Amino acid sequence: MVLTSVGKMMGLQQKAAGIRNICVLAHVDHGKTTLADCLISSNGIISSRLAGKLRYLDSREDEQVRGITMKSSAISLHFEKGGQEYLINLIDSPGHVDFSSEVSTAVRLCDGCIIVVDAVEGVCPQTQAVLRQAWLENIRPVLVINKIDRLIVELKLTPQEAYMHLKNILEQINAVTGSLFTSKVLEERAEKEAESESSSDTAAGDQIYDWSAGLEDTDDSHLYFSPDHGNVVFASAIDGWGFGIEHFAKLYSQKIGIKPAVLLKTLWGDYYLNTKAKKIMKGDQSKGKKPLFVQLVLDNIWSLYEAVMKRDKEKIEKIVTSLGLKIGPRESRHADPKVHLNAICSQWLPISDAVLSMVCSKLPSPLDITAERVEKLMCVGAKTFDSLPPETQELKSAFLRCSSEETAPVIVFVSKMFAVDAKALPHNKPRPLTQEEIAQRRELAKQRHAGKMAANQGKEVSEKPPSENSSEGTGSTGDKKGEEQQLTDQMDVVTSKAAKQEADNKESFIAFARVFSGVVRRGQKIFVLGPKYDPAESLHKLSPQCSATDDLPSVPHMSCCTLENLYLLMGRELEELEEVPAGNVLGIGGLQDFVLKSATLSTSPACPPFTPLNFEATPIVRVAVEPKHPSDMPQLVRGMKLLNQADPCVQVLIQETGEHVLVTAGEVHLQRCLDDLKERFAKIEISVSAPIIPFRETITRPPKVDMVNEEIGKQQKVAVIHQTKEDQNKIPEGIQVDSDGLVTISTPNKQATLSVRALPLPEEVTRLLEENSDLIRTMEQLSTSLNEDKNAHEINQKTMDKIKEFKQKLEQNLQGRKWRNAVDHIWSFGPRKCGPNILLHKFEGYKNSVWQCLENTEKELIATMKEACRYALQAKPQRLMAAMYTCEIMATAEVLGRVYAVLSKREGRVLQEEMKEGTDVFIIKAVLPVAESFGFADEIRKRTSGLASPQLVFSHWEIISSDPFWVPTTEEEYLHFGEKADSENQARKYMNAVRKRKGLYVEEKIVEHAEKQRTLSRNK
Repeated sequence: MVLTSVGKMMGLQQKAAGIRNICVLAHVDHGKTTLADCLISSNGIISSRLAGKLRYLDSREDEQVRGITMKSSAISLHFEKGGQEYLINLIDSPGHVDFSSEVSTAVRLCDGCIIVVDAVEGVCPQTQAVLRQAWLENIRPVLVINKIDRLIVELKLTPQEAYMHLKNILEQINAVTGSLFTSKVLEERAEKEAESESSSDTAAGDQIYDWSAGLEDTDDSHLYFSPDHGNVVFASAIDGWGFGIEHFAKLYSQKIGIKPAVLLKTLWGDYYLNTKAKKIMKGDQSKGKKPLFVQLVLDNIWSLYEAVMKRDKEKIEKIVTSLGLKIGPRESRHADPKVHLNAICSQWLPISDAVLSMVCSKLPSPLDITAERVEKLMCVGAKTFDSLPPETQELKSAFLRCSSEETAPVIVFVSKMFAVDAKALPHNKPRPLTQEEIAQRRELAKQRHAGKMAANQGKEVSEKPPSENSSEGTGSTGDKKGEEQQLTDQMDVVTSKAAKQEADNKESFIAFARVFSGVVRRGQKIFVLGPKYDPAESLHKLSPQCSATDDLPSVPHMSCCTLENLYLLMGRELEELEEVPAGNVLGIGGLQDFVLKSATLSTSPACPPFTPLNFEATPIVRVAVEPKHPSDMPQLVRGMKLLNQADPCVQVLIQETGEHVLVTAGEVHLQRCLDDLKERFAKIEISVSAPIIPFRETITRPPKVDMVNEEIGKQQKVAVIHQTKEDQNKIPEGIQVDSDGLVTISTPNKQATLSVRALPLPEEVTRLLEENSDLIRTMEQLSTSLNEDKNAHEINQKTMDKIKEFKQKLEQNLQGRKWRNAVDHIWSFGPRKCGPNILLHKFEGYKNSVWQCLENTEKELIATMKEACRYALQAKPQRLMAAMYTCEIMATAEVLGRVYAVLSKREGRVLQEEMKEGTDVFIIKAVLPVAESFGFADEIRKRTSGLASPQLVFSHWEIISSDPFWVPTTEEEYLHFGEKADSENQARKYMNAVRKRKGLYVEEKIVEHAEKQRTLSRNK
């Protein structure tokens, strides 16, 4: 196909109805980038022979080496169908769990997505994750079942078995979609019930109960994938073929004489063809007949593969002539049969036509954005759409119209910033010279040559004898001047070269964005709205009609910027644009000083910031970084700032110790960040610490059994009392600790005494607090604004209902004598006022006057409270909490033992093991401490010769059962563990590792007896 010009693309951008913004989502190695290559080759950007080998959208060197995608990258494609032209903005995304943040950035900018599933592996963990992400962002999916060639060549299934296998995969995917839909319906139902309860009168009368869940009435048929709906394509991207059943329905309607509409409904399902009656009948399995899909579709593909693989020339020629294809001699004589196969299949069933026609007919254009999605994007945190200011609510119509009129407000969302080498920018690229410029350069070269010749002649004259040269002095001075001029010219050239090189080495940041409303123009001034921007507050200061060009008062979390450059994203290339209308994906230059990772841009101050992106992976792996040469510290600091901006998921911290810390999502992500830091952003040699493993500390109830599982008796209690007396000796004077763990401490000026007791919270309460962290944050904001007498926050009724419900749940879970009235006495949540810890006060008749005497002692009080909390925790049994990964491993039966060996060696715990139907692959689900996970993936691959591959995702925090301070106290424990009890204690091992890293005291003997062992045979 001919390359589409930029002018043509710009023309297509004006027609919003013909635009499709789509992303390709899948599990790692399911063939996203190969599929993208096939689609790109249809536009003539790359050769069709290189599709799948080139991996055009994997532009980074480490992506090509590892063979996985690490970033989401966009490209615009042109497609024509039924006389109508379409512009398809395709975004390829990573499948590796470490880079799932890149998937979130891609999904936000799209209206639809292509879910790619491997025909052999089926639904994998990341497939479920990307389906969930697409569901949360309200975007419509279509399905491509890829790698069908593996069913023929590797698994050697018959067409009938392959049909059953494909049917099974479709059922699995629809089960995932169904579970997402069910949860949504049940949520909505619960909300409606809560509303009706609050609004209904409590009048006496017959009460009618509705036991239905609401699932019966809601139509969900459009959600599911089915070939007869036209939202499934069967493909083999590496062999260049793919088809939807409508292709075969048209083909066979002419041959058999059955209407295409009938064939479309019956080609997939339990139907067979009665050849005598020339009718399609139901119930193929009961009558032992071949299903229509097998008979008319799969049999043909299988026979083609068989003919090509066995080099049956006669059969191949027959197939090629019957299909009316032209195959070149180069392909037909090639040593590799796959090349011949690709040539036949890509002409007969071109994958790009099948996928792109499905995208154009089944996925929505920007004009079809749903009201539900718009409201979801505009409401941050616990806010509801009704609680937004009226000026903001009016913007909803601008979203829905997606108009490119002059009057429409400009609304743009930037999902991420990505770094580009300054040389790759269009205005820095060398362009071909015009005829005038060539002529001008020729003239300059002639003048330079003439000047050199004249200078050489001058030298010859000055070298003649003095008698002949009367004006010797003047000649030599002129020559010196000429040399000086030449030297200065050379210096200028060197400095200009150095400046140019520095500019070339500089990284430029481009915003990856989408226009939701209005027309974005180059040089336009626009508001940049940060994630904490509140239109309700700013509209008091600004008028809704004001623009970014006016002289405005400063508003928190809002700044003005100029859009310097607009780019059309073409994979590895960028093309400059002057304006971009609504509904398009684009790159924006010149925002690096205004946007850190993501932002909302608008010409209207009433526009709210968009909802933050949903990140599936949590950054958990942290390392400390320092330069090898201390003088390079400024470059490292600058480089880490740039890295923080360029990666949506990475976090950059400076700890209290002065360490520069990188927090990443996993090992592969960490490696990529370190490579970027060394080679692109800091360009210095760096030293990296061993991974800093995160731990949390907690307290538990006193144990009922000792370390040898015997009930703690009197003898034990004596030992425990003896031990606690020793512990109490460590507590400084002036602090009292009673037997129940109540710590009493006075401030240094003796004006206040604090009593603090630490208690472990029930697990349900901790979970409830973690789930409602956003609501707790909203409560904190509301209470702050009420304390400051601000009425800007008019409390929304829905938010109030949520807070009441949250309080009720807390009261239900905090039952019992010790938690009586605890909810009413909650003083604060923590840490950072929204965490899973609570601080209660037990003051009877608590009033402000109680604290008036403490007005001058606030700093002392804070320090004392800190100490009291620390000693209260130490008075109870302490435990470490380790971060845990959930680990999903796909492995064949012969390597299961080795996988279990690696898991048990690394303190892993297997939760579930199931066999994938129709294959010999087992799926093992396990949990593994993050501390033990480094090098885990590599070790599994080495031990299993690459037959098993793990996926690690951060899951939860888990208490390590062993006590890090435990020492044997009873006879049984002395007998079992020995006097020193120096057998491996997991909690102590972790605690000592952290203490060593921080330079704290570690209680351990390195060498006890430093003598050599003497043997009888060799007395040395």
